[in-house]
Amino acid sequence: MAPPRSPLRVVRCPPRGGDSPRGGPSVNQSMLLWLKRAANAIGGALFLALFVVFIVQITARFGFNKPLPWTDEAAVILYLWVILWAAAVVVPEREHVVFDLVWNSVSYRTRQCMRIAGNLLIGGLCLVALPATWDYVHFMAREGSPVLGIPFMWIFLPFVLLMTALVLRSGWAIVQALQGIGLEQELHIS
Repeated sequence: MAPPRSPLRVVRCPPRGGDSPRGGPSVNQSMLLWLKRAANAIGGALFLALFVVFIVQITARFGFNKPLPWTDEAAVILYLWVILWAAAVVVPEREHVVFDLVWNSVSYRTRQCMRIAGNLLIGGLCLVALPATWDYVHFMAREGSPVLGIPFMWIFLPFVLLMTALVLRSGWAIVQALQGIGLEQELHIS
């Protein structure tokens, strides 16, 4: 007697619109992957620089009993850059803080409304604040940091990048929500 056939069968789906006919990633996907890797590399380089400055600072202070004033300032500047760079371009939206208890308990349509409303609020506020943020950061170019003399514009420039990224991410999330993308899954801490 033959075993019963499984109701499941394997069906090969045709390539999606963004995929190349040969089965590999499209040019857009390759470019996005390259940009993601470049952003991760820049974030990694910033963190490595922060780590090196931190080690130099510890060695000078505790090893030679000669603290270097520039290491304190460089560490603070690099820390600011690492955090803002990562929040702007490295950390995916799904890994930011979310209220998954509420999200998982509501219907598909309510999720869509929540995602649109939340992104309209965040993206809209950042868009409204972006010109004033740029004006202030640009204004700070006239003053420099006390030890290294780096213009404050370059120190706080990643904040403008973060605001711009939030506007773009919010706009993209609204488009995806209107198309119904990403609303069906439940959020889980992994």
